[in-house]
Amino acid sequence: VVYVTPLATSEAKVEAREKSFSTPSGTDGDKARFAQVAGQFPNFFQILDRIEMKGESGKLSLPAPLDGLPVLSAPRTSDDVSFGMDGITRRIMLDYQERPLGHPLIAQLARPQLTKEDLYRSAFQVADTWQVWIDYVQPTTFPMSKFEDVVNGHESADRFRDKIVLIGDDFDKSIFNYVRTPLQRGSLTTPDVMMHAQMIDTLIRESAPLSAPTWFNWLMTSVIALLTIHAVFHASPLKGFLFLGATALVVGLIGFFAFWPFGVMVALAHAWLTIFLTYYFFIPYRLLIESRRSWQYFEKHRLLQEIEELKTNFISMISHDLKTPIARIQGMVDLILRDGQGGLSADQREALRLIQGSSDELLKFTNSALDYAKIESRGIELKKQSVDVNELIKECLANHEFLAKDKDIELRSELEPLFPCAVDPALLRQVISNLIENAIKYSPEHSKVLISSEEKDGHIVLQIADQGPGIPDDELPHIFMKFFRSRSAKSSPVKGSGLGLYLAKYFVELHGGRIWAESELVQGSTFTVELPLRNA
Repeated sequence: VVYVTPLATSEAKVEAREKSFSTPSGTDGDKARFAQVAGQFPNFFQILDRIEMKGESGKLSLPAPLDGLPVLSAPRTSDDVSFGMDGITRRIMLDYQERPLGHPLIAQLARPQLTKEDLYRSAFQVADTWQVWIDYVQPTTFPMSKFEDVVNGHESADRFRDKIVLIGDDFDKSIFNYVRTPLQRGSLTTPDVMMHAQMIDTLIRESAPLSAPTWFNWLMTSVIALLTIHAVFHASPLKGFLFLGATALVVGLIGFFAFWPFGVMVALAHAWLTIFLTYYFFIPYRLLIESRRSWQYFEKHRLLQEIEELKTNFISMISHDLKTPIARIQGMVDLILRDGQGGLSADQREALRLIQGSSDELLKFTNSALDYAKIESRGIELKKQSVDVNELIKECLANHEFLAKDKDIELRSELEPLFPCAVDPALLRQVISNLIENAIKYSPEHSKVLISSEEKDGHIVLQIADQGPGIPDDELPHIFMKFFRSRSAKSSPVKGSGLGLYLAKYFVELHGGRIWAESELVQGSTFTVELPLRNA
């Protein structure tokens, strides 16, 4: 029998005086008879919050005539100035200055096989005491009886046989008779007697939660700090926040599942605080790095712009200066071929034709370079005229008949009637010429090139299909980039600048249209130009 309610009034402290509201009243004779009856129980104890220090005596004795009753020191704890600092009772004091206190002694009386090692397995030291955590269970776990029902005989004695019986009060007369628990944080609604029952039950069941070892807490904190630093320096802000949120959630889940099935308490506050402090400590360094990187990108961009401008100006200047001597070469070759027919040998005539072909290729390259320079300087403007696109196609076919005959390539056209529309004839002619010329250049001898036109869904659609080697899938997205040439084109004897398709795409998009290519290896390629009829 454990008497929780004080049996005698104490004036030492306000708390003790407040608790004494529930102290049993009566004369000295009544108290003597009570002491005589209580002494017949082999295990009757009065438990007090007071503690005797080494060298003290009599502090735990009750006044006469109750001085013969055994008294145990079983102080309650409250996290007021340490631990949670929220006034909640979480701990059991096992000893003080190496002397055992009441709760472990009562637990060993109820379960004699409990050893000191069993009780201290999950203990931790606080000043001169060893303590363990309380493993709280629902209050309904402990059966309760009203004192008046016992006195009036409404309760059977068998109900209390071989049980630990705690006698206390729940009169709501003093806040000092109540404690806060993790199960009821909001108010003081748990009476002292229930708190002592939770403490004794925890020791009997050996269920006191274990604190995670210090090395584990340090390891987890270090890992979280490294993960946070990694997220700060290597992830975008959004991904970093999501990653840190996920890390905090994982830490919480680790703490939950470590405590719920295994009874191990992991220090979560350190881990969460590490995430917060590490992030806000290193984020300024990330901002400095980003600022420096942005400045470097800006400087590189400015330098690239200057280089691009110099390159464009150089190409424009060289191309412009080349046009005059090329025109002179072409004129002189034409003059010699026309006026010197009788005096030229076959070898000389062939050499002049080679010079003429090379000068034509050089002129095309020069014109492409000039167009590229104009594009880079935003110097190209549309000069629209109402023309028949089919006439432009026929004109381009006529200009490339000689090139096709040289390789015995058949140029076939399937042109549907089209209404005249407003386009820039010079630019569109260049687009069609580039596509036809590429189809002829990269097609094998004795093959065919098909050119078609139609009006479809408010668009003029032109297609140039060849039977060439085709374009690999990995190179297809890049063929319209400036100066790009495929691997097969670089290894072939066909010369090119890598500007033809780039210019074609730019000129088509300048008209509000689009151009794309479809290709299969060995089967050939098809280039499609789509121009909006209304905009055109």
